[in-house]
Amino acid sequence: MAMVVIAAAAQDASTAPENAQQSAQPQQPYAAYGQQNLPSAINENPPLSGMDMPSLEPNAAPLSYLQPGATFSESADSNAAVAPGANSYSSVSRALGNLTLRRLWSHYDLGLEYQGGFGYYTVGKHGAKLMQGMDLSQKILWKRGQLVLRDSFSYLPEGNFGASYGSVGGLNSGLTGAFGLQGSALGAFGLVPRIINVSVGEVTENLTPKSSVTATGGYGFAHFYDNASTGQGSANSTNFINSSQMTVQGGYNRVLTSHTQVALVYAYQDFNFSVEGTAFHTHVIQGLYGRRLSGRLDLLAGAGPQITQTNSCITVVGLCLGHQEDTRLSVAGVFRLRYRFPKTMVSLNFHRYETSGSGFFTGAQTNVVEASATRPLNRVWSAFVDIGYAHNTRLQDLSFQQLQTCNQPGINNPNPALPTCPGVDAKRYQYGFIGGGIHRQFGHDFHGFLSYQFNELAFDQSYCGTLAACDRISHRHAITLGVDWTPRPIRLD
Repeated sequence: MAMVVIAAAAQDASTAPENAQQSAQPQQPYAAYGQQNLPSAINENPPLSGMDMPSLEPNAAPLSYLQPGATFSESADSNAAVAPGANSYSSVSRALGNLTLRRLWSHYDLGLEYQGGFGYYTVGKHGAKLMQGMDLSQKILWKRGQLVLRDSFSYLPEGNFGASYGSVGGLNSGLTGAFGLQGSALGAFGLVPRIINVSVGEVTENLTPKSSVTATGGYGFAHFYDNASTGQGSANSTNFINSSQMTVQGGYNRVLTSHTQVALVYAYQDFNFSVEGTAFHTHVIQGLYGRRLSGRLDLLAGAGPQITQTNSCITVVGLCLGHQEDTRLSVAGVFRLRYRFPKTMVSLNFHRYETSGSGFFTGAQTNVVEASATRPLNRVWSAFVDIGYAHNTRLQDLSFQQLQTCNQPGINNPNPALPTCPGVDAKRYQYGFIGGGIHRQFGHDFHGFLSYQFNELAFDQSYCGTLAACDRISHRHAITLGVDWTPRPIRLD
């Protein structure tokens, strides 16, 4: 999901060269093109508990290829610094390059994608900002199973969930579900560079033709630089919280019919933060139901209990003398629907579980919903629309001792000798966006695009602290005009 900020790859899928579009599905265990060994059968119904999703391109040919690409765009942005209460248009110029490698052998499947470039912000003194990202996927196949290793890395000046600022890309890292939300910022403000990395390994073994098990382990982290750089006063300067997440997951899958599957999943998650004494962990048990129709439908629904254990300080006269464990019970859930009409592709996603808090909180109960649609209008024109909403509730409060040694939002005369409190002192925040645009093909290698995006980030009234009112809502309008270069893939036989 972090890669979407660089390149909105899914929004460009309908205009990519056909053979590249069909072969860029990393979840398909194909053999190498042109070898004597027969290619592995396309898995149209992968395990529900795994990272892979079924392909909606059932006739994809097994190809090894190398494909370059580039995007150049110019945006008119009403709040490029993403600061609460700000409303001043500036320009953002972006230049991004892309290189995708896909190499297939009889028992190995390698995918590698690099995206890099820079954005130039005319707001304030920000200037040029580096943008880098890389996705890696390696599969090792055997008769009854496979090993998958994946990694997604990004270094970005901002990282909002949902963005329409470009359209380069092709490789899907597959880091979805509990792993994927570690790599996305569910709302952000301030041009604060951040490194986000998620690494996942997964083993799948087929026990019988109708049953399989998966074992998955992953580690992700988010590290923010240039903290407290929003520069909008004490209530808006933010010292973002660094976080790391370790996840272990196991699942049992059972195929009921050729199109229907069920699964039982258990996951353990351990969250750690740069604020001492704020780590917590969760246990999640979910039942999953899936229905898949080759090339047309992918439906997944699941829910189950989520047990969260946190440690809070026992404070006496401002001193933390020990920790008291707090256990709470909630519900985790997931819903995913992808459907391909003859000309239109639509998708709807919903997630409910606990996340790292996007640098604002030391953990959050998060609900995320997103819907998108793409449709070709004629031979050279296509359109897309994307809408999303995320609601986050704080899981842990800072201890009394921590609040006494930092400047809190909402205080008129902060002590300059004290640092800014980590994160944001609010109970809840919500983030929503809506965007859309059109693509125009120019020959085989070039197409232009025009997009519009609206974002809103809003904290609850507790964000103002002792102040009766403050700037706690950030609005952002962005109109982007750009051109993509996507040549035909270079075959590697």
